[in-house]
Amino acid sequence: MLPAGTGLAEAAAVLRAGGLVAFPTETVYGLGADARDATAVAGIFRAKRRPDFDPLIVHLAAVGDAHRLTALPPPAAALAERFWPGPLTLVLARPDTIPRIVTSGLDTVAVRVPDHPVARELIARAGVPVAAPSANRFGRLSPTRAAHVVADLDGEVDVVLDGGPTRWGVESTVVDARGGRPLVLRLGALAVEDLAAAGPVEVRRRADGRPVTPGALPSHYAPGAPLRLLGGDHPSAAERRIRACLAFRALPPGYAAGEVLSPTGDLVAAAARLFDALHRLDAATRDQELVEIVAEPLPEEGLGRVVNDRLRRAAAPRD
Repeated sequence: MLPAGTGLAEAAAVLRAGGLVAFPTETVYGLGADARDATAVAGIFRAKRRPDFDPLIVHLAAVGDAHRLTALPPPAAALAERFWPGPLTLVLARPDTIPRIVTSGLDTVAVRVPDHPVARELIARAGVPVAAPSANRFGRLSPTRAAHVVADLDGEVDVVLDGGPTRWGVESTVVDARGGRPLVLRLGALAVEDLAAAGPVEVRRRADGRPVTPGALPSHYAPGAPLRLLGGDHPSAAERRIRACLAFRALPPGYAAGEVLSPTGDLVAAAARLFDALHRLDAATRDQELVEIVAEPLPEEGLGRVVNDRLRRAAAPRD
């Protein structure tokens, strides 16, 4: 790993040389490699312990780069014009310049233009499209701070660029807009309501079988400790003493550890705090030997729907 203070020029050179760079985006930190270099991309899968059937997202510096990479059908082009740079990933036809390891053998490729100055400058300086999933061990909590990356992937990454905490705190929304009505394949930081304001959309309710988009597995985004999504009342007072709680607006008394996502009930702020809060609760369960984390669901609207999606998958049975 290069020393602290490594600049964008050095990090871009690492990408061009086939290395791995963790970098901030407006959603979560990504683990990037030159998307044209199959060997470099294989390093992502190896560092994350990621199965090869789970495709990656290709990040670009500007909207024009997407048009040069592959064809954008009119529905996709309209969404790109409206929401890029930003937390929208579009599923497009895979060009020959992107090796199949990036797409896990699919004939489609997931593409986005991030809205973060460090990410866009890094990609522009590298002069290559950058394949980048979240910078964490596969299936674990997504990183929203550079410290999360170092804690999870120390020794596996050549450079970690520290851009401070991420703005949205949850991953991008993935949409297939190659034809007809756009289909939301993964809920994310761009709310369905905002997409719908641009025109009718559909949401795929469940992913069956092999993933056709990153982050689509039913069990994902999980802390090391067991997590349970509450369906009604909180545990008894005795049970709270051996549990941690992720609360929405206010922490009920008696828990051994707890985090509040938004005292004012702000769903955007709650989403931005989600993974950071879960990282802290996960550490607390280890330090205090607690049996699990219990989490309150949020209102099923806007980014509350996204937080609930991540919590349901974090609570799903693990293989």
